[in-house]
Amino acid sequence: MNHAQQAINELIEQTEKSVIGQSHVVQALVIGLLTNGHVLLEGLPGTAKTRSVKSLANLLNTSFGRIQFTPDLLPSDVTGTEVYQELDGKPQLHFQPGPIFNSIVLADEVNRAPAKVQAALLEAMAEGTITVGDKTHVLPELFMVLATQNPVEQEGTYPLPEAQMDRFIMKVTVDYPEDEAERDIIRLVRSEELGSETSNELVTPKHIEPELVIEARRQLPSIAVSELVESYIVALVMATRKPERYADSQLQKWIEIGASPRASISLDKCARAYAWLQGRDHVTPDDVRAMVPSVLGHRFSLSYDALADGVDHQRVVQELLDCVEIG
Repeated sequence: MNHAQQAINELIEQTEKSVIGQSHVVQALVIGLLTNGHVLLEGLPGTAKTRSVKSLANLLNTSFGRIQFTPDLLPSDVTGTEVYQELDGKPQLHFQPGPIFNSIVLADEVNRAPAKVQAALLEAMAEGTITVGDKTHVLPELFMVLATQNPVEQEGTYPLPEAQMDRFIMKVTVDYPEDEAERDIIRLVRSEELGSETSNELVTPKHIEPELVIEARRQLPSIAVSELVESYIVALVMATRKPERYADSQLQKWIEIGASPRASISLDKCARAYAWLQGRDHVTPDDVRAMVPSVLGHRFSLSYDALADGVDHQRVVQELLDCVEIG
């Protein structure tokens, strides 16, 4: 492994020390960082969604901002606003940046915000810019939105629009930890409260410089993707658009609207990042399969039949993986 690979894998290891039992979440956050994408974490309250993001941001030697989304939040609370200031005795408009201008932005409980605020966030995610008044402001080169949300059946939530969902390169479900992990969580919190040597060892940050992340991003395009793997990626995405090709499966019954071309691009990027983290210079079909649940799971719409049968997106993803052959 080269220096950048060692540093990023160390970033994963350090983050996992303070976020117990959620290795798949930490890996997804780092892959999002490497691919210059944004990640959505969904889970019930208390499942370490916010802690995961804050732990990762704490290890990156860059700016961090948090936005707590609420129903009364205004777009200017996210983007910033223009204020009058005295300059040479004359009042002039001065732009005061909002928290979105940090490199790592935690959008906490993003599905509690009204549509206007979600639209402001969408512009930042899609364009890397923010428009306030008649001026457009450029966001940092290293810019990533890590959003958390509670399931939509929770009271006081608003479903994210499809355009915004598609802008998240990955959506990861955060589940409750297993028995042993829960015991470790209790011990970790107890150690942190006591301020013991164990706690200090666990949470002492070893910062990763932003330049290493940029260098890692430059290396990803050189990861080889064979025609076999490319065909597999395309076949998986096309199966969501033309499920009738798989007459022996339930895909046609379950899928209403398929995934966009952005799904193929995202799957290719994430598979290359996953292979890079393993120290390989090429992508295998298994790399693609490992990324499918989090990359494709939020990019297609379920049919009424699927909803009536209690079928969720991950069940459809498993059907995709079972039906679509490699090669």
